[in-house]
Amino acid sequence: MDQKITFSVNGEKRTVTTDDSRPLLEVLREDPGLTGAKYGCGEGACGACTVLVEGEPVRSCVTPATEVAGKELLTIEGLADGDTLHPVQQAFLSEWSFQCGFCTSGMIMTTVALLRNNPDPTDEQIREALNGNICRCCGYAKIQRAVRRAARLSAEGAAIAPAAAQKGAKS
Repeated sequence: MDQKITFSVNGEKRTVTTDDSRPLLEVLREDPGLTGAKYGCGEGACGACTVLVEGEPVRSCVTPATEVAGKELLTIEGLADGDTLHPVQQAFLSEWSFQCGFCTSGMIMTTVALLRNNPDPTDEQIREALNGNICRCCGYAKIQRAVRRAARLSAEGAAIAPAAAQKGAKS
């Protein structure tokens, strides 16, 4: 049965009509046109569809849209501040931690959540956090270097809170 749900995505309130069977990924891509999260496996195993819900990484391809009613969501589109990349995005770029880019948004969103909860992760903690985010072409060494670089940027004072969250806090 269709129902209207309201949630905040990247600092903006959104109301959509959906039902229990419609995945969050579909709602994000089709309703507000946020296409950064990708459809990979459709089973929540590859991480290409990762978004943050209340600051935690969630596989949007297996999450019913109705589960996010009243919650704060963050997608890759909400990280940058205009033309200024988020420190995690910049770290991935600086370390050449992408090739085809299909997994990149999920890797970045998972990294943002990791660094908010653990600003100085060990290599083992990085591997653990990214477990379930699959990259088939770049290799995990570059991704791990990017996470370490982002952690250093954070330690040097770069804000890990995304631009969308900062805007929401000012409102």
